[in-house]
Amino acid sequence: MIIYEATKEEFMNDVTNDSIAVKIHENYLQRIGKISESEFNSWNNSMNYMYKVLNTPIIPDDVGVAIEYKVPTTSRRIDFMLTGLDEQDRYSVVIVELKQWSSVNVVENSDGLVETAMNRRMVKHTHPSYQAWSYAKLITDYNESVQNEAISLYPCAYLHNYIQKENDPLTDTLYDNYISEAPVFIKGDALKLRGFISTYIKKTDRKKSLYLIELGKIRPSKSLQDSLVKMLDGNEEFIMIEEQKVVYEEAILMAKRALSTDRKQVLIVEGGPGTGKSVLGINLLVKLTSKEMVCQYVTKNSAPREVYTKRLQQNYKKTVINNLFKSSGVYHEALPNELDVLIVDEAHRLNEKSGLFKNKGENQMMEIIRAAKCSIFFIDEYQKISIHDVGNKEQIKQFAESYGAEVVEMKLESQFRCNGSDGYLAWLDDVLELRETANADGFDFQYDFKVFDDPNELRNEIFKKNQLNNKARMLAGYCWDWKTEGKSNPEVHDIYLEDHQFSMSWNLNNTLTWAIDPKSVEQVGCIHTSQGLEFDYVGVIIGEDLRYINGEIVTDPFKRANTDKSLSGFKKMYKKDNNEALGIADQIIKNTYRTLLTRGMKGCYIYCVDPLLKEYFVDRLSRSRSIIYPSHQEKVLIAAEESVPYVTGDKARKVTSLSLQPNQ
Repeated sequence: MIIYEATKEEFMNDVTNDSIAVKIHENYLQRIGKISESEFNSWNNSMNYMYKVLNTPIIPDDVGVAIEYKVPTTSRRIDFMLTGLDEQDRYSVVIVELKQWSSVNVVENSDGLVETAMNRRMVKHTHPSYQAWSYAKLITDYNESVQNEAISLYPCAYLHNYIQKENDPLTDTLYDNYISEAPVFIKGDALKLRGFISTYIKKTDRKKSLYLIELGKIRPSKSLQDSLVKMLDGNEEFIMIEEQKVVYEEAILMAKRALSTDRKQVLIVEGGPGTGKSVLGINLLVKLTSKEMVCQYVTKNSAPREVYTKRLQQNYKKTVINNLFKSSGVYHEALPNELDVLIVDEAHRLNEKSGLFKNKGENQMMEIIRAAKCSIFFIDEYQKISIHDVGNKEQIKQFAESYGAEVVEMKLESQFRCNGSDGYLAWLDDVLELRETANADGFDFQYDFKVFDDPNELRNEIFKKNQLNNKARMLAGYCWDWKTEGKSNPEVHDIYLEDHQFSMSWNLNNTLTWAIDPKSVEQVGCIHTSQGLEFDYVGVIIGEDLRYINGEIVTDPFKRANTDKSLSGFKKMYKKDNNEALGIADQIIKNTYRTLLTRGMKGCYIYCVDPLLKEYFVDRLSRSRSIIYPSHQEKVLIAAEESVPYVTGDKARKVTSLSLQPNQ
């Protein structure tokens, strides 16, 4: 979709008449919706600079101009495109990414990121050259006309307010790869940019290449399909078994049915922690893309997106697959049936509104169903961990029916996390008083669960486990503020437990890849950096938001950190109806700990800030197991509750553990 298109001559006249921004705005309102005043002003400003660049007879008057072209399969738009023919009469398109920026900082240890001032604060953003290059790559990967008609794309960036600096961060060697693919021009470079454009556009093509791009069928290129298949091939982390395969085949049939008929298809797959929802979703992404379907993997939480991208990319550039992983908040501008398939992981985390201020769109469930011919929702309503999480099966079905979609519901039962222990998960739900289960008195010996008296000992155990394969992590409830000074000073710790002289920091500058970065074991992850991911072992610090009082599990939302946004809006809600607010908060806090305590596939170790809660966990474990560590023997002796506990030695001591391991 192109918001504004014209010849160069028509564009120049609109700028001269001061009507260019008005015309872009009118078209934008008609096709997409409202814009901010700052965006309107940026059009006025940038188009005047482009007028200076194009004000030459070297670039023919009748070449094509396109402004705000929507990049296929994304919510992103290209600022400015010029189309024509090169010296050999081949289709040629120049892409110009326009920026109002006046300064940037280098972001070390990153791939194509800079830092710039936005809304009075410094934020990370992709380098303008990376951005322009990635847009060209996406068009090549998804537009059939570009693939078949040999349309050449030449990206560049123009920062017309940016003045060159000594040791300029904008052109730091860190960005050489992207600047070589998409040159960057700054204030005073109008003639250089003119030269770049005139190198590739010599004659008019009567806007034919513009029409080819605009009307080109959207499908993944063969190179993208092949790359994805190679990434997954032999990757044991993504092998499917049992029920996953059944759901997988049904999903493929529904996707094919959606494309061969006019009826939308909606598949709802319910499954608890460790039932293989993410593995299944990744397999579907690769398979459906290989069948030339435009398919994307959607999660609200950015951490799983980054981790799966990194695990898949291997020796390939991240951008090859980056566009396949999307946030749930990008579909409010999507056209109906724009995509073939959307695979939504953690669908319980979908919001009503999108955007930083929750002021965009209508409802993410509805927007996803509207945007895709086939929608696949993986959901576990016990994993809602924020007031804004509204994803639920009933509403998905209602929106699906409103679009006349065929709805299929399926369930994943088998556990791949927690060592295959359905019993542990059921026991945990009972312990947290989420629901009554038949496992109130414990679970089998297949899962390593321990309660620690000292958080330092817990941490040491996690450090030891992590040496095996970098798959052990420390987690905590969000009861400690994330101190901004800790990002620049590693000596400043966020979590401090005075009784044990224990201190650690939240994950600092690697939030997105904390789950796989080798040094992350030295930092504590929160719910937002761990949900949707799994480890072999986790050590969980349970804060004061979960306590045990008068024989009951009690939650306390007022003990949550101020920097946690999961309960944003709670205090306002509490003033209106404190019972309703406390009920919602109670569910969120319990769901949060249920999620944290099920991140470990082989084991979970806990430390409770509340000593009574620790005793409660000890009691719940001891109802079905008595585990004895004789002081003079090397092995743990275990006796079930129906038999007499085996005790030897004068100093035998009872420990809280469910692990069949030698006493070390």
